[in-house]
Amino acid sequence: MPNDKLLYLGNCIRTARTACSLTQQELADQSNVAIKTVQMIEKGQMNPSYEILYPLIKRLGISANTLFDPEISDTDEKIQRFIGKFQSCSPENRQILLNTLDYLAEQLLALQSHPRFKDSE
Repeated sequence: MPNDKLLYLGNCIRTARTACSLTQQELADQSNVAIKTVQMIEKGQMNPSYEILYPLIKRLGISANTLFDPEISDTDEKIQRFIGKFQSCSPENRQILLNTLDYLAEQLLALQSHPRFKDSE
């Protein structure tokens, strides 16, 4: 893999890690990967195998689309990150998230159809 793609990959991992408020050591520990491996990936000095990359992106809640599609929109990237985090949750917590999102969507739709809201658009 060319160096610029490795740098892009490393930057994606670093950005996601800092967004999760994790240190390199915490990410390494929670992903069962050596800290040196995390450091080398983030610096663009290593082309990680699937076995290394998978636990990292699973823990960070990012999708492979984010890593391999530099033109992904910000909205799509945020959706993919949420899906990754959702998939990392326990089944019970997934249900809580689904219920919360459903409730929030219903509230927003109701607000959206309210006459006062339509006048302010």
